[in-house]
Amino acid sequence: MENVAPDRFVEGGEVLHLLGQDLHVAHVPGHTPGHVVFVDHDNRRVLAGDTLFRGTVGRTDFAYGDSQALVDGIRRHLLTLPDDTVVLCGHGMPTTIGEERRANPFLIS
Repeated sequence: MENVAPDRFVEGGEVLHLLGQDLHVAHVPGHTPGHVVFVDHDNRRVLAGDTLFRGTVGRTDFAYGDSQALVDGIRRHLLTLPDDTVVLCGHGMPTTIGEERRANPFLIS
């Protein structure tokens, strides 16, 4: 495997236009400092990576992980989306924003 370098980094607030779809970049640190998620508002789906999972959230026990920043970012950028928004997680089965708002023990206050 070869080492590769990114062409560029994306930033929160940026909109990527890919194959006729608009993906809104949201900076949601906590799992890692620069972690982002991609929100497709038109199709009500989120590419969440290792931020939000069915019934849990991403790990924060890595170097520079921050559990409070992760939960704050999820509340600010994801829980504000409609309940029927599908969350495509980095691992495991998809979920919805509504299900996580109602049942995720890390997000219930």
